[in-house]
Amino acid sequence: MNDRMVWIDCEMTGLSLTDDALIEVAALVTDSELNVLGEGVDIVIRPPDAALETMPEVVRTMHTASGLLDELAGGTTLADAEEQVLAYVREHVKEPRKAPLCGNSVGTDRGFLARDMRTLEEYLHYRIVDVSSVKELARRWYPRAYFNSPDKNGNHRALADIRESIAELRYYREAIFVPQPGPDSETARTIAAKHVLPAE
Repeated sequence: MNDRMVWIDCEMTGLSLTDDALIEVAALVTDSELNVLGEGVDIVIRPPDAALETMPEVVRTMHTASGLLDELAGGTTLADAEEQVLAYVREHVKEPRKAPLCGNSVGTDRGFLARDMRTLEEYLHYRIVDVSSVKELARRWYPRAYFNSPDKNGNHRALADIRESIAELRYYREAIFVPQPGPDSETARTIAAKHVLPAE
């Protein structure tokens, strides 16, 4: 692993890996301090007509409101989109399988990447940083921080959603994680000892 974090968000015609199509992908790379590196990429993909015809109404309404639906006719191919995202990622992450995939509920995005952009998906480390998991834990353990978290206005566009995911993790880092530099080694060992599970 290195300090780079690859943030990717996808917009789809639905959530089914069997029936739905990838229609937008965006990526930003950050360092471990959540500083964005470079300009990032945001690419609209032209889907098959069948995917548009079977798009659920709630998804159609969402993508109409965001303006994405109107851009699809001018979208590029999956192969071209993957090439553009991979070029940006490789510019900032020199070695494959070193940087985790990051975002909100990013397991869904990873499924579509594995199906449609395998080279990109395989370039990433198998680990993920899911900001939604942090949010769920904050809701249970730090409700004041959870209920005061930043509002989101991304409007279901991929690049805006990524920027909000990064901002959300910055917020949680400041609001719920122990202030830097964290506990000293002895304190960390003492805390760890309390959480060692007995051997089976």
